[in-house]
Amino acid sequence: MNGGKVIIGRTAHIVIPSESARSIRVKIDTGADRSSIWASNIAMSDDGELSFTLFAPESKFYSGTVYRTKNFEASRVRSAYGDLQVRFLTHLTIILGGKKIRGTFTLADRSKNRYPALIGCKILNKKFLVDVSKGFIRENRSDDLTQELKRDPKAFFEKYYHNNPRGDII
Repeated sequence: MNGGKVIIGRTAHIVIPSESARSIRVKIDTGADRSSIWASNIAMSDDGELSFTLFAPESKFYSGTVYRTKNFEASRVRSAYGDLQVRFLTHLTIILGGKKIRGTFTLADRSKNRYPALIGCKILNKKFLVDVSKGFIRENRSDDLTQELKRDPKAFFEKYYHNNPRGDII
């Protein structure tokens, strides 16, 4: 019995509604507390607003969308290479396993990593079971999202992007 939790494998696909309906393959890392996503063009305005883009121009996922937020933190993170880094943390909404989740991501240069994002335990907790014997478990849910987007782009926007009561990036 899985208690209503979605079973995922060592890798999965996410959709970032604010970017596009494109599916992005990510690594599931049960050894990491936090999630991380590839960010570039990270800058801070004089009034303390953080801006960044997801991915980078050389990535097929790059849209050039500039995110701006005052809702962020900073944290020390030990990289996969053992280096201690200071990274910004901010909230993003993703769709994983058919579930819309608002999670905290560290912003990092993942250009040298195989996966542009890593999903850690804080996002997985109480929502997913990870079956490490499986690689990617293919679902049609991303295809469903694409179909939903094609049927009514405005309704899709309102459902997944626009309805953001706190005014944060989603």
